[in-house]
Amino acid sequence: MGQHPALQGGARPPGLRHRPVRDAHHPGHPGRFGDHDQVQQPAVRGGCLRDVSRVPYRRPRPGPDPDDRHGRPHQRDARRGAGRILKGGARDGARLGVSDGASRDLPLDAHLHTDLSPDSDVPVDAYAALAAESGIAEIAITDHVDFDPQDPAWEYSSFGDRERTVREAAARWADRGVAIRFGVELTYNRTWEDDIRSHLARHAYDFTIGSVHDWPGSPYRGGEAVARWVAGRSLAEIVEPYVTEVTAAARSGLFDAIGHLDVVKRYLAPHVTAAQLAAAPELFEPALVALVESDTALEVNTSGLRRFRELGGTRLTAGSDAHREHAFAFGLDAGYRVASEAGFGELSFRRGGGPVAIPIPDRARA
Repeated sequence: MGQHPALQGGARPPGLRHRPVRDAHHPGHPGRFGDHDQVQQPAVRGGCLRDVSRVPYRRPRPGPDPDDRHGRPHQRDARRGAGRILKGGARDGARLGVSDGASRDLPLDAHLHTDLSPDSDVPVDAYAALAAESGIAEIAITDHVDFDPQDPAWEYSSFGDRERTVREAAARWADRGVAIRFGVELTYNRTWEDDIRSHLARHAYDFTIGSVHDWPGSPYRGGEAVARWVAGRSLAEIVEPYVTEVTAAARSGLFDAIGHLDVVKRYLAPHVTAAQLAAAPELFEPALVALVESDTALEVNTSGLRRFRELGGTRLTAGSDAHREHAFAFGLDAGYRVASEAGFGELSFRRGGGPVAIPIPDRARA
């Protein structure tokens, strides 16, 4: 597996990329895991019984695939775009093309999920082909890594599989004008912060996104639980647990960017509307202040972006958070315009510890 130094930009030195995996979970293993490593049997890991239905990617599964994080059965073959990638990035059995809502001629889509996440079915090469077709110069593959055994991405794919897949794709597409970064979206909760810190100490990525989803015992998990939580509470009280976790994620210093700051609206609907949250951006101010003080990038969205700028925020990134081909770069040009309207002239963030600045194209400026 090559290092591809020309594609790494400001990433960490190549010597840090391929550390042996030797920890309490893999005692004595000589290096990173590969396709031919034997699947471990059920064992107590981190105080929890390891679920062997979530064995690493492309290995035999003793049971059905896990549900995705939105509660839909994971049926890879039935989803749109299923098919194998042919030479050159074209698909067998599916039409490859940029959707009508996709953005064009932009420098970056920094939040993409592939079939190495349990809730996506898109190979890396499909995104790369779409990027080449639509003039998106750089993409970051940010597949899910979860730290709760009950979450769908718990051990869904190994670090070695993900790194190899993305690095090899980066080499294939480099001479076609598409830079592919090896990133990750890590689900954050204060309960798992030590586990996340340990993971990042052992594994090097080009770009890390920290995101707060729902969590065990959270008031946002399950329709009836949400209804009970919302009843009789003010809007500030309703969102406080979520904002507290996002604030802690920003202050942890673990991430290059914090993803989808306002995703809580998905969990609260229909009890709280997106319009209600948009009318109260001050509720998210503790998280925005933490982003500014920790020099962590905010992923572009319409909630609180102008206030983030007013507070002194300078770090910003943009991503479509696509899980399907038709969602690649969808609405990204609007995100760039929102950033420009809020006073940002560039995307600015850390990649592998080094600073990166990407100007917002003139055509996307307000």
